[in-house]
Amino acid sequence: MKKTLIVVVVVVVLAVVGGAWWYFRDTDANGKLSLHGNVDIRQISLAFDGSGRVVELHADEGDRVKAGAVLGVLDTRTLALQAEQARAQIEVQRQNLARLHNGSRPEEIAQARSRLAAAQADATRARQDLARLQGIAAKTRGRGVSAQDLDRARSGVKVAQATVAEQQDALRLIEQGPRKEDIAGAEAQLRVSQAQLALLEHQIAQGELKAPADAVVRSRLLEPGDMASPQKAVFALALSQPKWVRVYVSEPDLGKLALGMAAEVFTDSYPDQPVHGKVGYISSVAEFTPKSVQTEELRTSLVYEVRVLVEDGENRLRLGQPATVHFVNGE
Repeated sequence: MKKTLIVVVVVVVLAVVGGAWWYFRDTDANGKLSLHGNVDIRQISLAFDGSGRVVELHADEGDRVKAGAVLGVLDTRTLALQAEQARAQIEVQRQNLARLHNGSRPEEIAQARSRLAAAQADATRARQDLARLQGIAAKTRGRGVSAQDLDRARSGVKVAQATVAEQQDALRLIEQGPRKEDIAGAEAQLRVSQAQLALLEHQIAQGELKAPADAVVRSRLLEPGDMASPQKAVFALALSQPKWVRVYVSEPDLGKLALGMAAEVFTDSYPDQPVHGKVGYISSVAEFTPKSVQTEELRTSLVYEVRVLVEDGENRLRLGQPATVHFVNGE
């Protein structure tokens, strides 16, 4: 019984050691190094940039989507109304700015000149009235005109002269046109309104959720009617490219690999139809074998990660699929 037990233990140990050697250092008679790993691809958690209620979703699990395709739409009606209001305000400000740039119209200048002429005529008449009263007072030695009439006439002359000065200043301002500061202020206000409109249009554009690259929809996480936010993913996408097989090589075989080395990837689904690839990455840091390798001996081994980039035009490889990679020394 003891001899039988010893033989069984020896057989188990040899099997485990042989399995470890086969997993990390499977080299056939033709000099091909074989490693075992899994297919890996990049994934995206796709969410809206803004917040709002989802009104449309255009993709389901398993759908292939192209870069730029609209996958979902938020309710942006409130933003659209605000944008329309901003456009109307911009048009008003543009017209005001055009009026300032064009300056006074010829009709306005002519009207100001007419008001000045009328004021000058009133001033001339007031001076004449004062001169006439002063003449009467001189002839009658003050008995023909009262002092109140003379004071009233003098006040009328002063008022008329002030009105002439006022109309002269008004004509000068109309002829000079708006101040540069007024024009600059109107231009700045127009830019503020345009920036506000651009922000609203950007927020409206963010109401569309677009695919950033060619991908496959793995998960649809929201439905129409749900509230979306930048923190809440709507779709989980798996990118079509790049695609690679992640394998691990032990230190004795590390020198047999080089960047760009050709490789063939085999799967159980297509055992006689390899997918071609090349070594695209070799880790410079050793690590323990991932926990997905179940034997204790392999888990405690130090290995180096290797990524084999593949050209999977027929889309045979799937995320997480086990695969065997054959390398040829010297290639």
